[in-house]
Amino acid sequence: MCENLTLPIWAHAYDSPIGKGIIRTLPEDFIVEETLAFEPSGSGEHIFLQIQKTGENTEYVARQLARFANVRQRDIGFAGMKDRHAITTQWFSVWLPKGDEPNWQNFEADGFKILSITRHARKLKRGALANNRFELTIREWHGDKTKTIEQLTAIKNHGVPNYYGSQRFGNGGQNVVKALAMFEGAKIGREQRSLYLSAARSFLFNHILSGRIEHESWATGLNGDVFMIDGSHSCFSCETMDDDIRERLAQNTLHPTGALFGKGELRSTALAREFEQNVFEKYNELTKGLIAFGLESDHRALRVNVSNLMWEFDGDILKLKFNLPAGSYATSVLREIITD
Repeated sequence: MCENLTLPIWAHAYDSPIGKGIIRTLPEDFIVEETLAFEPSGSGEHIFLQIQKTGENTEYVARQLARFANVRQRDIGFAGMKDRHAITTQWFSVWLPKGDEPNWQNFEADGFKILSITRHARKLKRGALANNRFELTIREWHGDKTKTIEQLTAIKNHGVPNYYGSQRFGNGGQNVVKALAMFEGAKIGREQRSLYLSAARSFLFNHILSGRIEHESWATGLNGDVFMIDGSHSCFSCETMDDDIRERLAQNTLHPTGALFGKGELRSTALAREFEQNVFEKYNELTKGLIAFGLESDHRALRVNVSNLMWEFDGDILKLKFNLPAGSYATSVLREIITD
């Protein structure tokens, strides 16, 4: 690892993309809307606000909410981080158990506005989403249209590699570099600490996934894999795959996983475990740091389904619409069809 880390070009699932185009020319080129995993009850100690924001990141809006409502930062909840360079609709919660509510109409400002207000008994937690809906516009698109449609069809039918997006790693991979500096004793604030730990672990996971794509086992599975049931975080280990496992993998209702490094013994075995161990041994300065900071091991699906995928070509513009579950990245879809 070094001060000027260059992120690798991780493997593509459906051949290298041969289309080119520009995303995020305008905020309306990247539209995201959250769908909660539950229906707010309408009563309780937490105000739920659905906010549409343009050109502002999630944490900024959360800070403004805390200031406006005169509450602590920790009394603000949200389900997921959303891009700044986009039009995003997402939910926030504000803990206001008693007393007068502020006039929420006065909260609106350039860059964000409140769409709806309700209440719920509990704070909004990270990841409490059914999915995120995306509408993306790729401008100045050019390339092989037939090949791109083939790739889009494969994505619709078989999903995409569940890579962490480049935004997780910072400009030029600097979040991973800063994680290493933190592991070596650099003083880091609490908010940045979480960011850098996530970047380090995501970097390791993406390497595992890339290796599994090159091995052509990222979607079909291996003996010794830990499998995740689609639409849940429920996992089980499997020493030897059988026809039932293979059929569920083919139907996209089950996915192989990769380890998110942390304390505890790896659950994978056999060849699946070798892929993970090889990465962890190569980047042992990161794994030692993650252990020192007490992270617990976990698993993430190697594949994610892209539901309701639609596309439209209009001259040099390509428009995409699709849904992804919480924690997956639209850029993981884009990287399969266009190059930077």
